[in-house]
Amino acid sequence: MSTIHLELSTPRLEALLAGFARAKVLVVGDLFADEYVTGEVARISREAPVLILQHSNATVFPGGAANAAANIASLGGAVDMAGVVGEDLMAGQLKAELNQRGVGTDLSLPDPSRPTTTKSRISASSQQSVTQQIVRVDREKRHPLDADLEARLLAAIEARLPGYDAVLLSDYGNGVLTPSLIARMCELVGRAGKVLTVDSQGDLSRFPGAWVVTPNQPEAEAEVGFTITDDATLRAAGAKILAGTSLRSVLITRGGAGMALFEREGGLTEIPAFNRSDVFDVTGAGDTVVGTLTMALAAGATPREAVVLANLAASIVVRRFGTSVTNVQEMREAWDAL
Repeated sequence: MSTIHLELSTPRLEALLAGFARAKVLVVGDLFADEYVTGEVARISREAPVLILQHSNATVFPGGAANAAANIASLGGAVDMAGVVGEDLMAGQLKAELNQRGVGTDLSLPDPSRPTTTKSRISASSQQSVTQQIVRVDREKRHPLDADLEARLLAAIEARLPGYDAVLLSDYGNGVLTPSLIARMCELVGRAGKVLTVDSQGDLSRFPGAWVVTPNQPEAEAEVGFTITDDATLRAAGAKILAGTSLRSVLITRGGAGMALFEREGGLTEIPAFNRSDVFDVTGAGDTVVGTLTMALAAGATPREAVVLANLAASIVVRRFGTSVTNVQEMREAWDAL
């Protein structure tokens, strides 16, 4: 085992960050809208024992796979988002938000059988308190794509695949990444010799040949069937995931405990968290990790270098409220601060 802290030299970091601008990435998966509604507590309702909020603001950010795509665009990469949206007003709003951030959406196809997946977080404040989230409302349908829509999506992706350096499969269990679509994507990307990264909450054996998958610790524990409590169980978990799959590597993200990279050929590398105390909101941090990781690998980074850069990016976005992204300049400044 080796432990990376600052083994990545500044000249090497600069070379990799410069390579971000040349990377072309396709994100395939479950895109949704993160809606944030804020208001000030006016009074208690007479209809029921609930707060009445005086609405002050509503914003929409790309969420899920769309947040990973937004992170890649913010880091300077060329990126397209492939998936499905509903035939509703939120679909247009979400696509507009992605386009404004530089994400191509012509591979995000309409699906009349579902709404655009939307997660609305309602937050309240008062003169004596800070803004706090009080409830979340999810609008979604999680059934798999029908065969016709899946075929059209795959055909569109296959036609465009030669133009990308890397493909990121982002699986939130909302039906886009069907078993047959995953199998075909892994086959196509593997045959083309391109970078393939995966962020999935499900069975990791479904992604043969992926360069790296990025479960968080609870997801890794669910995958292996036991709790990670110490170094021995961490090693056992990584070994079991690699033994049960044909993955090149697995990255277990562990919050304040940092990250653990298991490579089939390179053993275990532990990377400490660069920011343990100044953590405000972890929403979307996993998307930042896998987006940055994909960009770094596309730019020529080794897996270990890519993980250091992903860790650095995550240390920035967790300082902010809500779904967030970072950029190359902020990463330079955070690196200098280390």
